[in-house]
Amino acid sequence: MRLAVELASWGFILLGSFFTLVGAFGLVRMPEVFARMHSASVLDTLGVGLLIAGMCLQAGFSLVTLKLLFLLALFFFTAPVVTHALAQACLHEGIKPRLVEDRRGTAGPRPSDPDDGRQP
Repeated sequence: MRLAVELASWGFILLGSFFTLVGAFGLVRMPEVFARMHSASVLDTLGVGLLIAGMCLQAGFSLVTLKLLFLLALFFFTAPVVTHALAQACLHEGIKPRLVEDRRGTAGPRPSDPDDGRQP
C-alpha cells in the first residue's frame, strides 16, 4: 500500500511540474496579456494543485497536510480574483484582446454594421 501512495504522489508531483513548466513557457511565449493570463491560470490551477496534492500524499495524515490544504484553498480562491482584476485593469486602460472573431454581438446585429436589417 505504501508503494502505491509513493507512486501516486510522485505522479502528481511530476504532472504538477509539467503543467508548471508549460505555464511558465506560456507566460514567455504568448503574444498578448490576456493569453498570458490564461497561461498563468493553467500554472495556478493545475500546476500548483497537483504539486500540493502530491505533497499531501507524501506527508500522510498530519498537520502538514492540513497546512498544505489551507494553502491550496488560498490559491484557488485568490488566483481567479487576481486574474479578473488584472483583466479589468487591462480593459480599463484600453488594451483590447486579439480575437479571431468578436462573439459579443452574436445575439443581434451590431450598430456599426451598415446593413443591420432595419428599414430607413
